[in-house]
Amino acid sequence: MAERDLEFDILIVGGGMVGAVLACACLDKGWRIGLVEAREPRRSWPAGEIDLRVSALNHASRRVLERLGVWDRMVRLGVSPYREMHVWDAISGGSIHFDSAELGEPDLGHIVENRVTRLALWERLEQAQDVTLLCPAELDRLELTTAAARLDLKDGRRLDARLLVGADGRDSQVRGHAGIATQGQLYDQRAIVANVQLHEWHRETAWQRFLPTGPLAFLPLRDGRCSIVWSVTESKAQALLELDEAHFRAELEAASDGRLGPIGTVGPRAGFGLGSQHAEHYVEPRLALIGDAAHSIHPLAGQGVNLGLLDAAALSAALDEVRNRQRDIGGLWTLRRYERARRGNNQLMLTAMDGFERLFSNASPPLAVLRGVGLSLVDRLVPIKRGFMYQALGSGDDLPPLARRGAGE
Repeated sequence: MAERDLEFDILIVGGGMVGAVLACACLDKGWRIGLVEAREPRRSWPAGEIDLRVSALNHASRRVLERLGVWDRMVRLGVSPYREMHVWDAISGGSIHFDSAELGEPDLGHIVENRVTRLALWERLEQAQDVTLLCPAELDRLELTTAAARLDLKDGRRLDARLLVGADGRDSQVRGHAGIATQGQLYDQRAIVANVQLHEWHRETAWQRFLPTGPLAFLPLRDGRCSIVWSVTESKAQALLELDEAHFRAELEAASDGRLGPIGTVGPRAGFGLGSQHAEHYVEPRLALIGDAAHSIHPLAGQGVNLGLLDAAALSAALDEVRNRQRDIGGLWTLRRYERARRGNNQLMLTAMDGFERLFSNASPPLAVLRGVGLSLVDRLVPIKRGFMYQALGSGDDLPPLARRGAGE
């Protein structure tokens, strides 16, 4: 091969959280791993600055990150536990309250800046001997054959791999080059994100109010601020983004029903469009899709990253299995084990979130009554509520090994 050509066993396109988790999960197993990423993570940021993009990581995701050896670094960089969650409906007044103490758990999960997770994973990969970080680099061309996946990068390098993994997000170039179609929809909604100061302590509690235009969530941060994710119609989003801080603060207080008291300082705001999509299939010979490249979901339940990390853990488990059996890591026997483990579960979650979005982002009086009764009834039916909590925590029995509870948990 030419000097600028490289060969890998596993080549991952996309070095965000999901792609980096897969790369870390494949370390120390005798594989030559390559990771293609357009830009390195930020190494540092000013004291007191909070990223606009945060994720609610559940216990399954935390276990994955602990077992990959990066959770302690994330804790040092800063994570924010949340111990309770209050959800209520703006029209019906129905509500439900989740408390980790009811399950004997210390928390329901952690709110973590995306840049914190990504930096901790990247630092772990930089220390590894069996991974090549191809950064900055961008995909130009892709060819799949029965023997290998071949990538041409825009800088002229050519890469061959026994297995190519697309972890390059909702607008995946890998998926597009492979010709894999998606099904889904765009919502007439945009999510506004910002960090806000409260005059009252958030009590390490996540707050979510369902409004006819979409849900409003307050996610607790370690310094007492909250990260907001406010889903509204496209037209309302534009109007809100154009308001000065004082008028935006007034709108936010009204939308939160004053539940958290007066809103203090509001940081910079940004908006991003919302939609859901699902790849018609996740795998082909020599190719697998994980994370948002395979599926993207409405953020109302905060499950997008958690689903992606389970994808990475499940693909890692499938690769471990075939490694032990000395089978082809890029063959369909291998990859369909991963697809069977994840596609059905992901489809159920996407369908549920689409249903919730339609049910709760709706001003119809009959639906409002139904929502209110449903929320309040589940709040009183303790076994059902605990079932919802266990599912949200990531405590199921069908999790991949990296995400399962340990013997002492």
